[in-house]
Amino acid sequence: MTDRTMILGMHLGTGYGSQALSWRAPGVDPGAYTDFDAQVRHARAAERGKFAFLFLPDSLAVTRGIEREVPQATLEPMLTLAAIARATERIGLVATGSTTFNEPYNVARQFKTLDVMSHGRAGWNAVTTSDPNAAANFGQTIADRPERYGRAHEVIQVVQALWGSWQEDAWVKDPATGTFVDPDKLRPVNLQGAHVAARGPLPIPPSEQGQPVIFSAGGGAYGLTLAGRYASGVIGAAFTIEDARAQRDAAREAARQAGRDPDEVKYFAGVMPALGTSVRDALDRRMALNGDLFASRVPYLGLMLGLSLDAGQLDQPLTPAQLGAARAGSGDPRAARALEVAREGWTLREVLAHGVIDYHPTPVGPPAVVADHLQAWFDAEAVDGFWVSPDVNATDINTFVDEVVPLLQDRGLYPADYVGTTLREHLDVPHQYGIDPRIVTH
Repeated sequence: MTDRTMILGMHLGTGYGSQALSWRAPGVDPGAYTDFDAQVRHARAAERGKFAFLFLPDSLAVTRGIEREVPQATLEPMLTLAAIARATERIGLVATGSTTFNEPYNVARQFKTLDVMSHGRAGWNAVTTSDPNAAANFGQTIADRPERYGRAHEVIQVVQALWGSWQEDAWVKDPATGTFVDPDKLRPVNLQGAHVAARGPLPIPPSEQGQPVIFSAGGGAYGLTLAGRYASGVIGAAFTIEDARAQRDAAREAARQAGRDPDEVKYFAGVMPALGTSVRDALDRRMALNGDLFASRVPYLGLMLGLSLDAGQLDQPLTPAQLGAARAGSGDPRAARALEVAREGWTLREVLAHGVIDYHPTPVGPPAVVADHLQAWFDAEAVDGFWVSPDVNATDINTFVDEVVPLLQDRGLYPADYVGTTLREHLDVPHQYGIDPRIVTH
Protein backbone atom coordinates (compact mmCIF):
# COMPACT_ATOMS: atom_id res chain seq x y z
CA MET A 1 0.00 0.00 0.00
CA THR A 2 1.37 3.43 -0.93
CA ASP A 3 1.45 6.29 1.56
CA ARG A 4 -0.97 8.27 -0.62
CA THR A 5 -4.49 7.16 -1.49
CA MET A 6 -6.21 8.21 -4.70
CA ILE A 7 -9.41 10.25 -4.32
CA LEU A 8 -12.12 10.04 -6.96
CA GLY A 9 -15.08 12.26 -7.73
CA MET A 10 -17.90 11.43 -10.14
CA HIS A 11 -19.11 14.09 -12.56
CA LEU A 12 -22.86 13.68 -12.94
CA GLY A 13 -23.80 16.77 -14.92
CA THR A 14 -26.85 15.86 -16.96
CA GLY A 15 -28.78 12.65 -16.54
CA TYR A 16 -27.03 11.16 -19.57
CA GLY A 17 -23.23 11.37 -19.62
CA SER A 18 -20.33 13.44 -20.87
CA GLN A 19 -20.78 12.77 -24.56
CA ALA A 20 -22.93 15.23 -26.48
CA LEU A 21 -25.18 12.53 -27.93
CA SER A 22 -25.29 10.28 -24.86
CA TRP A 23 -29.07 10.80 -24.68
CA ARG A 24 -29.32 8.63 -27.83
CA ALA A 25 -27.16 5.77 -26.55
CA PRO A 26 -28.64 2.26 -26.49
CA GLY A 27 -30.51 1.55 -23.27
CA VAL A 28 -30.70 5.21 -22.26
CA ASP A 29 -34.06 6.80 -21.49
CA PRO A 30 -34.22 9.96 -23.65
CA GLY A 31 -36.25 11.56 -20.86
CA ALA A 32 -33.53 11.09 -18.23
CA TYR A 33 -32.93 14.86 -18.14
CA THR A 34 -35.75 15.16 -15.59
CA ASP A 35 -35.43 11.69 -14.04
CA PHE A 36 -34.17 12.23 -10.50
CA ASP A 37 -34.50 8.52 -9.78
CA ALA A 38 -31.85 7.95 -12.46
CA GLN A 39 -29.57 10.47 -10.79
CA VAL A 40 -30.04 8.64 -7.50
CA ARG A 41 -29.13 5.33 -9.18
CA HIS A 42 -25.95 6.84 -10.60
CA ALA A 43 -25.07 8.33 -7.21
CA ARG A 44 -25.59 5.00 -5.46
CA ALA A 45 -23.37 3.27 -8.00
CA ALA A 46 -20.61 5.82 -7.39
CA GLU A 47 -21.04 5.36 -3.65
CA ARG A 48 -20.67 1.62 -4.11
CA GLY A 49 -17.34 2.44 -5.76
CA LYS A 50 -16.30 4.48 -2.69
CA PHE A 51 -16.15 7.73 -4.65
CA ALA A 52 -15.39 10.65 -2.34
CA PHE A 53 -17.84 13.00 -3.98
CA LEU A 54 -20.29 13.71 -6.76
CA PHE A 55 -19.58 16.85 -8.75
CA LEU A 56 -22.45 18.77 -10.32
CA PRO A 57 -21.49 21.72 -12.51
CA ASP A 58 -23.99 24.44 -13.32
CA SER A 59 -24.99 26.62 -16.23
CA LEU A 60 -27.17 29.69 -15.81
CA ALA A 61 -28.16 29.86 -19.49
CA VAL A 62 -29.21 27.56 -22.32
CA THR A 63 -26.06 25.92 -23.67
CA ARG A 64 -24.97 25.80 -27.28
CA GLY A 65 -26.16 22.93 -29.48
CA ILE A 66 -29.15 22.03 -27.31
CA GLU A 67 -31.24 21.29 -30.39
CA ARG A 68 -29.28 18.03 -30.77
CA GLU A 69 -26.93 17.72 -27.80
CA VAL A 70 -27.44 17.29 -24.08
CA PRO A 71 -27.19 20.46 -21.98
CA GLN A 72 -23.88 21.01 -20.23
CA ALA A 73 -25.37 20.96 -16.73
CA THR A 74 -28.12 19.33 -14.74
CA LEU A 75 -31.33 20.98 -13.59
CA GLU A 76 -30.98 23.04 -10.38
CA PRO A 77 -27.99 21.34 -8.74
CA MET A 78 -28.90 21.99 -5.11
CA LEU A 79 -32.33 20.42 -5.49
CA THR A 80 -30.76 17.52 -7.36
CA LEU A 81 -28.28 16.93 -4.54
CA ALA A 82 -31.01 17.24 -1.93
CA ALA A 83 -32.81 14.34 -3.62
CA ILE A 84 -29.57 12.36 -3.77
CA ALA A 85 -28.70 13.17 -0.15
CA ARG A 86 -31.79 11.39 1.11
CA ALA A 87 -30.93 8.23 -0.84
CA THR A 88 -27.20 7.95 -0.04
CA GLU A 89 -25.12 7.68 3.12
CA ARG A 90 -21.45 8.45 2.53
CA ILE A 91 -20.67 10.06 -0.82
CA GLY A 92 -19.89 13.79 -0.82
CA LEU A 93 -22.20 16.21 -2.61
CA VAL A 94 -20.44 19.07 -4.43
CA ALA A 95 -22.37 21.64 -6.45
CA THR A 96 -21.23 24.68 -8.40
CA GLY A 97 -22.63 27.99 -7.21
CA SER A 98 -21.89 31.35 -8.80
CA THR A 99 -20.41 34.08 -6.63
CA THR A 100 -21.50 36.61 -9.27
CA PHE A 101 -25.23 35.94 -9.43
CA ASN A 102 -25.95 34.82 -5.87
CA GLU A 103 -26.08 36.76 -2.63
CA PRO A 104 -23.95 35.33 0.18
CA TYR A 105 -26.86 34.79 2.57
CA ASN A 106 -28.66 32.60 -0.01
CA VAL A 107 -25.50 30.58 -0.68
CA ALA A 108 -24.76 30.16 3.02
CA ARG A 109 -28.30 29.04 3.78
CA GLN A 110 -28.62 26.57 0.91
CA PHE A 111 -25.27 24.85 1.27
CA LYS A 112 -25.36 24.63 5.05
CA THR A 113 -28.86 23.18 4.90
CA LEU A 114 -27.60 20.55 2.45
CA ASP A 115 -24.67 19.91 4.77
CA VAL A 116 -26.95 19.35 7.78
CA MET A 117 -29.36 17.27 5.70
CA SER A 118 -26.56 15.02 4.46
CA HIS A 119 -24.78 14.78 7.85
CA GLY A 120 -21.67 16.61 6.72
CA ARG A 121 -21.27 15.72 3.05
CA ALA A 122 -21.77 19.07 1.24
CA GLY A 123 -19.25 21.01 -0.81
CA TRP A 124 -19.49 24.32 -2.66
CA ASN A 125 -17.60 24.81 -5.92
CA ALA A 126 -17.36 28.59 -5.73
CA VAL A 127 -16.92 30.10 -9.19
CA THR A 128 -17.27 33.44 -10.88
CA THR A 129 -19.43 33.43 -14.01
CA SER A 130 -18.15 34.77 -17.33
CA ASP A 131 -20.98 33.78 -19.69
CA PRO A 132 -22.76 36.85 -21.14
CA ASN A 133 -25.89 34.75 -21.71
CA ALA A 134 -25.99 33.93 -18.01
CA ALA A 135 -25.58 37.59 -17.13
CA ALA A 136 -28.47 38.49 -19.43
CA ASN A 137 -30.75 36.20 -17.44
CA PHE A 138 -30.10 38.43 -14.43
CA GLY A 139 -30.46 41.67 -16.36
CA GLN A 140 -26.72 42.30 -16.10
CA THR A 141 -23.53 42.27 -18.11
CA ILE A 142 -20.28 40.50 -17.25
CA ALA A 143 -17.83 42.58 -15.23
CA ASP A 144 -14.11 42.34 -15.81
CA ARG A 145 -12.04 39.73 -13.96
CA PRO A 146 -10.73 41.94 -11.15
CA GLU A 147 -14.25 42.98 -10.21
CA ARG A 148 -15.68 39.46 -10.51
CA TYR A 149 -12.94 38.00 -8.34
CA GLY A 150 -13.10 40.89 -5.89
CA ARG A 151 -16.76 40.07 -5.39
CA ALA A 152 -15.94 36.35 -5.15
CA HIS A 153 -13.54 36.93 -2.25
CA GLU A 154 -16.17 38.96 -0.42
CA VAL A 155 -18.93 36.43 -1.04
CA ILE A 156 -16.84 33.51 0.24
CA GLN A 157 -15.74 35.43 3.33
CA VAL A 158 -19.31 36.46 4.16
CA VAL A 159 -20.62 32.93 3.54
CA GLN A 160 -18.00 31.44 5.86
CA ALA A 161 -18.72 34.04 8.51
CA LEU A 162 -22.43 33.23 8.30
CA TRP A 163 -21.68 29.51 8.57
CA GLY A 164 -19.86 30.21 11.84
CA SER A 165 -22.39 32.69 13.23
CA TRP A 166 -24.33 29.87 14.96
CA GLN A 167 -21.46 28.84 17.20
CA GLU A 168 -20.72 25.17 17.54
CA ASP A 169 -22.09 24.86 21.10
CA ALA A 170 -24.95 27.36 20.71
CA TRP A 171 -27.71 24.77 20.41
CA VAL A 172 -28.63 23.93 24.01
CA LYS A 173 -32.07 22.37 23.32
CA ASP A 174 -32.60 21.62 27.05
CA PRO A 175 -36.26 20.96 27.92
CA ALA A 176 -35.50 21.10 31.65
CA THR A 177 -34.28 24.70 31.55
CA GLY A 178 -36.40 25.72 28.59
CA THR A 179 -33.35 26.99 26.70
CA PHE A 180 -33.30 26.22 23.00
CA VAL A 181 -30.33 28.35 21.87
CA ASP A 182 -27.80 30.30 23.91
CA PRO A 183 -28.32 33.82 22.51
CA ASP A 184 -24.76 34.82 23.33
CA LYS A 185 -23.52 32.18 20.90
CA LEU A 186 -25.75 33.19 17.99
CA ARG A 187 -24.04 36.32 16.74
CA PRO A 188 -24.46 38.68 13.78
CA VAL A 189 -21.52 39.00 11.39
CA ASN A 190 -22.13 42.62 10.33
CA LEU A 191 -19.89 42.47 7.27
CA GLN A 192 -19.94 45.17 4.62
CA GLY A 193 -17.75 45.03 1.53
CA ALA A 194 -17.54 46.88 -1.74
CA HIS A 195 -19.81 44.33 -3.42
CA VAL A 196 -21.85 42.43 -0.82
CA ALA A 197 -22.92 42.65 2.79
CA ALA A 198 -24.79 40.64 5.43
CA ARG A 199 -25.84 41.20 9.01
CA GLY A 200 -26.56 37.62 10.05
CA PRO A 201 -26.68 35.43 12.00
CA LEU A 202 -27.61 32.34 10.01
CA PRO A 203 -29.91 30.14 12.14
CA ILE A 204 -28.45 26.76 11.15
CA PRO A 205 -26.29 24.67 13.51
CA PRO A 206 -23.11 22.87 12.41
CA SER A 207 -23.12 19.55 10.63
CA GLU A 208 -20.94 16.59 11.50
CA GLN A 209 -18.12 18.21 9.49
CA GLY A 210 -18.77 21.69 10.81
CA GLN A 211 -19.49 23.47 7.55
CA PRO A 212 -19.36 22.68 3.81
CA VAL A 213 -16.06 22.18 2.02
CA ILE A 214 -15.11 24.82 -0.54
CA PHE A 215 -13.90 23.82 -4.01
CA SER A 216 -12.51 26.01 -6.78
CA ALA A 217 -12.40 25.57 -10.54
CA GLY A 218 -10.97 28.88 -11.73
CA GLY A 219 -7.62 29.22 -13.46
CA GLY A 220 -4.99 31.90 -13.79
CA ALA A 221 -3.62 34.15 -11.08
CA TYR A 222 -7.05 35.24 -9.87
CA GLY A 223 -8.32 31.68 -9.60
CA LEU A 224 -5.16 30.51 -7.85
CA THR A 225 -5.48 33.21 -5.22
CA LEU A 226 -9.07 32.15 -4.58
CA ALA A 227 -8.11 28.48 -4.35
CA GLY A 228 -5.11 29.18 -2.15
CA ARG A 229 -7.11 31.11 0.43
CA TYR A 230 -10.29 29.06 0.65
CA ALA A 231 -10.42 25.81 -1.34
CA SER A 232 -9.87 22.29 -0.10
CA GLY A 233 -10.52 20.84 -3.57
CA VAL A 234 -9.43 22.17 -6.97
CA ILE A 235 -11.37 20.97 -10.02
CA GLY A 236 -8.71 21.00 -12.74
CA ALA A 237 -8.31 20.47 -16.47
CA ALA A 238 -4.94 19.21 -17.71
CA PHE A 239 -3.87 17.20 -20.74
CA THR A 240 -0.41 16.03 -19.68
CA ILE A 241 1.21 14.85 -16.49
CA GLU A 242 3.54 17.85 -16.63
CA ASP A 243 0.65 20.30 -16.92
CA ALA A 244 -1.27 18.63 -14.10
CA ARG A 245 1.78 18.65 -11.85
CA ALA A 246 2.34 22.35 -12.56
CA GLN A 247 -1.29 23.13 -11.72
CA ARG A 248 -1.18 21.09 -8.53
CA ASP A 249 2.10 22.67 -7.45
CA ALA A 250 0.70 26.14 -8.14
CA ALA A 251 -2.40 25.49 -6.04
CA ARG A 252 -0.30 24.14 -3.19
CA GLU A 253 2.04 27.13 -3.35
CA ALA A 254 -0.94 29.51 -3.33
CA ALA A 255 -2.18 27.82 -0.18
CA ARG A 256 1.25 28.12 1.42
CA GLN A 257 1.40 31.81 0.61
CA ALA A 258 -2.01 32.25 2.20
CA GLY A 259 -0.73 30.73 5.44
CA ARG A 260 -2.24 27.29 4.98
CA ASP A 261 -0.74 23.80 4.85
CA PRO A 262 -0.42 22.84 1.14
CA ASP A 263 -1.65 19.33 1.99
CA GLU A 264 -5.04 20.86 2.76
CA VAL A 265 -5.61 21.47 -0.97
CA LYS A 266 -6.41 18.45 -3.14
CA TYR A 267 -6.04 18.73 -6.92
CA PHE A 268 -8.35 16.73 -9.20
CA ALA A 269 -7.71 16.38 -12.92
CA GLY A 270 -10.56 15.52 -15.24
CA VAL A 271 -10.66 12.24 -17.13
CA MET A 272 -13.15 11.00 -19.73
CA PRO A 273 -12.58 7.25 -20.06
CA ALA A 274 -13.79 5.45 -23.18
CA LEU A 275 -14.35 1.97 -21.77
CA GLY A 276 -14.70 -1.22 -23.78
CA THR A 277 -13.56 -4.82 -23.84
CA SER A 278 -10.69 -3.73 -26.10
CA VAL A 279 -9.42 -0.59 -27.81
CA ARG A 280 -11.35 -1.61 -30.91
CA ASP A 281 -14.56 -2.12 -28.93
CA ALA A 282 -14.19 1.21 -27.13
CA LEU A 283 -13.62 3.06 -30.41
CA ASP A 284 -16.59 1.32 -32.04
CA ARG A 285 -18.82 2.35 -29.13
CA ARG A 286 -17.65 5.95 -29.42
CA MET A 287 -18.11 6.01 -33.18
CA ALA A 288 -21.61 4.58 -32.92
CA LEU A 289 -22.47 7.18 -30.30
CA ASN A 290 -20.89 10.27 -31.86
CA GLY A 291 -20.88 9.43 -35.56
CA ASP A 292 -23.22 12.28 -36.47
CA LEU A 293 -20.81 14.86 -35.01
CA PHE A 294 -17.44 13.76 -36.36
CA ALA A 295 -17.73 15.29 -39.83
CA SER A 296 -18.16 18.76 -38.36
CA ARG A 297 -15.08 18.28 -36.16
CA VAL A 298 -12.62 17.41 -38.93
CA PRO A 299 -11.73 21.02 -39.84
CA TYR A 300 -10.82 21.80 -36.24
CA LEU A 301 -8.73 18.65 -36.04
CA GLY A 302 -6.90 19.98 -39.09
CA LEU A 303 -6.23 23.29 -37.32
CA MET A 304 -4.76 21.40 -34.37
CA LEU A 305 -2.40 19.54 -36.72
CA GLY A 306 -1.55 22.48 -39.00
CA LEU A 307 -3.31 20.83 -41.93
CA SER A 308 -6.26 21.59 -44.20
CA LEU A 309 -8.65 18.68 -43.60
CA ASP A 310 -12.24 18.10 -44.63
CA ALA A 311 -14.90 15.48 -43.97
CA GLY A 312 -14.13 13.71 -47.24
CA GLN A 313 -11.13 12.10 -45.53
CA LEU A 314 -13.08 11.06 -42.43
CA ASP A 315 -12.64 7.32 -43.04
CA GLN A 316 -9.02 7.52 -44.15
CA PRO A 317 -5.81 8.03 -42.19
CA LEU A 318 -3.49 10.94 -42.85
CA THR A 319 -1.45 10.42 -45.99
CA PRO A 320 2.35 10.13 -45.76
CA ALA A 321 2.63 13.68 -47.07
CA GLN A 322 0.17 14.94 -44.46
CA LEU A 323 1.99 13.10 -41.70
CA GLY A 324 5.24 14.68 -42.83
CA ALA A 325 3.72 18.15 -42.72
CA ALA A 326 1.66 17.73 -39.53
CA ARG A 327 2.65 19.74 -36.49
CA ALA A 328 1.04 19.98 -33.07
CA GLY A 329 -0.29 23.51 -32.84
CA SER A 330 0.76 25.48 -29.79
CA GLY A 331 -2.66 27.08 -29.36
CA ASP A 332 -4.40 23.94 -28.11
CA PRO A 333 -2.98 21.72 -25.34
CA ARG A 334 -4.71 18.71 -26.89
CA ALA A 335 -2.81 18.98 -30.18
CA ALA A 336 0.18 16.84 -29.15
CA ARG A 337 -2.09 13.94 -28.26
CA ALA A 338 -4.03 14.35 -31.51
CA LEU A 339 -0.79 14.14 -33.51
CA GLU A 340 0.38 11.11 -31.52
CA VAL A 341 -2.84 9.22 -32.28
CA ALA A 342 -2.85 10.26 -35.94
CA ARG A 343 0.69 8.92 -36.35
CA GLU A 344 -0.51 5.50 -35.16
CA GLY A 345 -2.36 5.13 -38.47
CA TRP A 346 -5.96 5.49 -37.36
CA THR A 347 -8.58 7.00 -39.67
CA LEU A 348 -9.69 10.54 -38.85
CA ARG A 349 -12.95 9.12 -37.52
CA GLU A 350 -11.00 6.85 -35.20
CA VAL A 351 -8.67 9.69 -34.19
CA LEU A 352 -11.70 11.71 -33.12
CA ALA A 353 -13.14 8.67 -31.34
CA HIS A 354 -9.97 8.67 -29.23
CA GLY A 355 -11.33 11.84 -27.65
CA VAL A 356 -8.51 14.07 -28.85
CA ILE A 357 -10.76 17.14 -28.77
CA ASP A 358 -12.70 16.17 -25.66
CA TYR A 359 -12.49 18.45 -22.63
CA HIS A 360 -10.18 16.09 -20.72
CA PRO A 361 -7.81 13.20 -21.50
CA THR A 362 -9.49 10.04 -22.77
CA PRO A 363 -7.85 6.69 -22.01
CA VAL A 364 -9.34 4.26 -24.53
CA GLY A 365 -9.87 0.55 -24.07
CA PRO A 366 -10.36 -2.06 -21.36
CA PRO A 367 -10.42 -1.22 -17.65
CA ALA A 368 -6.69 -1.88 -17.25
CA VAL A 369 -5.89 0.93 -19.72
CA VAL A 370 -7.97 3.37 -17.68
CA ALA A 371 -6.40 2.18 -14.42
CA ASP A 372 -2.93 2.57 -15.96
CA HIS A 373 -3.70 6.19 -16.91
CA LEU A 374 -4.91 7.04 -13.43
CA GLN A 375 -1.95 5.32 -11.80
CA ALA A 376 0.62 7.01 -14.03
CA TRP A 377 -0.65 10.48 -13.16
CA PHE A 378 -1.08 9.65 -9.47
CA ASP A 379 2.32 8.01 -9.07
CA ALA A 380 3.91 11.05 -10.72
CA GLU A 381 2.35 13.21 -7.96
CA ALA A 382 0.60 15.25 -10.64
CA VAL A 383 -2.79 14.80 -8.95
CA ASP A 384 -4.42 13.86 -5.68
CA GLY A 385 -7.20 12.22 -7.64
CA PHE A 386 -9.58 12.64 -10.55
CA TRP A 387 -13.07 13.70 -11.38
CA VAL A 388 -14.41 11.08 -13.74
CA SER A 389 -16.76 11.94 -16.62
CA PRO A 390 -18.25 8.72 -18.05
CA ASP A 391 -19.40 8.61 -21.67
CA VAL A 392 -22.84 7.25 -20.75
CA ASN A 393 -23.91 7.34 -17.12
CA ALA A 394 -26.45 4.51 -17.39
CA THR A 395 -23.80 1.97 -18.39
CA ASP A 396 -20.32 3.35 -17.80
CA ILE A 397 -20.58 4.31 -14.13
CA ASN A 398 -21.28 0.70 -13.24
CA THR A 399 -18.50 -0.50 -15.54
CA PHE A 400 -16.01 1.88 -13.93
CA VAL A 401 -17.08 0.87 -10.41
CA ASP A 402 -17.13 -2.85 -11.12
CA GLU A 403 -14.04 -3.14 -13.32
CA VAL A 404 -11.69 -0.16 -12.87
CA VAL A 405 -12.05 0.42 -9.12
CA PRO A 406 -11.09 -3.18 -8.19
CA LEU A 407 -7.89 -2.84 -10.24
CA LEU A 408 -6.96 0.32 -8.37
CA GLN A 409 -7.72 -1.39 -5.08
CA ASP A 410 -5.65 -4.44 -6.01
CA ARG A 411 -2.74 -2.13 -6.81
CA GLY A 412 -2.96 -0.53 -3.36
CA LEU A 413 -3.91 2.85 -4.78
CA TYR A 414 -7.53 3.17 -3.72
CA PRO A 415 -9.37 2.48 -0.46
CA ALA A 416 -11.49 -0.62 0.03
CA ASP A 417 -14.00 1.39 2.04
CA TYR A 418 -14.72 4.86 3.33
CA VAL A 419 -12.60 5.81 6.33
CA GLY A 420 -15.21 8.25 7.65
CA THR A 421 -18.66 9.63 7.07
CA THR A 422 -18.04 13.26 6.05
CA LEU A 423 -16.64 14.91 2.94
CA ARG A 424 -13.78 16.40 4.95
CA GLU A 425 -12.81 12.92 6.08
CA HIS A 426 -13.00 11.60 2.50
CA LEU A 427 -10.63 14.37 1.38
CA ASP A 428 -8.45 14.22 4.51
CA VAL A 429 -8.77 17.97 5.10
CA PRO A 430 -9.07 19.61 8.52
CA HIS A 431 -12.10 20.78 10.40
CA GLN A 432 -13.13 24.38 9.83
CA TYR A 433 -15.96 26.45 11.26
CA GLY A 434 -16.46 30.02 10.18
CA ILE A 435 -13.72 32.06 8.55
CA ASP A 436 -10.26 30.47 8.58
CA PRO A 437 -8.40 32.60 11.17
CA ARG A 438 -5.17 32.19 9.21
CA ILE A 439 -6.54 34.09 6.20
CA VAL A 440 -6.34 37.89 6.26
CA THR A 441 -9.63 39.27 4.94
CA HIS A 442 -9.95 42.51 3.05
